[in-house]
Amino acid sequence: MKNRDRNHEADENPRCASGKARLYVEEDLSAGAELTLEKDQSHYLVTVLRMGAGERVLLFNGRDGEWAAEISEAHKKNCVLTLTQQTRKQEPLPDIWLLFAPVKKARLDFIAQKATEMGAAVIQPVFTERTVVTRLKDERLQANAVEAAEQCGLVAVPEVREAEKLGALLSNWNEVASGRMILFCDEAEGPGATRAALEKLAGEGKKGAPFAVLIGPEGGFSPAERDMLRAREDTLAISLGPRIMRADTAAIAALAAVGLMLGDW
Repeated sequence: MKNRDRNHEADENPRCASGKARLYVEEDLSAGAELTLEKDQSHYLVTVLRMGAGERVLLFNGRDGEWAAEISEAHKKNCVLTLTQQTRKQEPLPDIWLLFAPVKKARLDFIAQKATEMGAAVIQPVFTERTVVTRLKDERLQANAVEAAEQCGLVAVPEVREAEKLGALLSNWNEVASGRMILFCDEAEGPGATRAALEKLAGEGKKGAPFAVLIGPEGGFSPAERDMLRAREDTLAISLGPRIMRADTAAIAALAAVGLMLGDW
């Protein structure tokens, strides 16, 4: 697990809703297992949260559910934990992917955090013709997704994929996402189109089916991109209402609508 800046968590949310610290780890979790945290996480527990030997921590890795662990050795650089019992079984995420054009740093953090909270299974940045941000750090996106999962009690973390050009992604779509419909958020669609389209899909028995929500950049998709998307049989254009939204707001609004009509809400 790569280092992450956790200092802000001490002020915003020092303990999760259960009153215990929660950490994402990459190691396998099982009763009686012992693991040593890396420096950043050890510092977080011992220095920031001031936890000591005998106190309980909740752990998850996205595979083995959530486990309670006891701090057996409270060291600032290599805290040792012993797993005691499983507190929750593994729960799958809804099979909904978020494809979005990258935005500026703070709003990019927001998208990663909120998409995780909304239950997105995959977070995939895509470069479009009008995308302004052309560089981004995958590690930062992943860190934001992990921290959101830790703080919100999730036992799964979405897969954060490397950014890819929209054209290239669509060209290989059948290989990477066979059978997955793309819900293309198009500002040219009239108000009310979203509800009608999603209700139709739900009526066709598509609730719980694999979907990908595609959000464009601040300037919208280019005419060529819009034509390319509308020409696809596996792509459905939907509207996000009569008001123009920022890209980060649109991403969360779309996930909420799809989660309600076709997900696990």
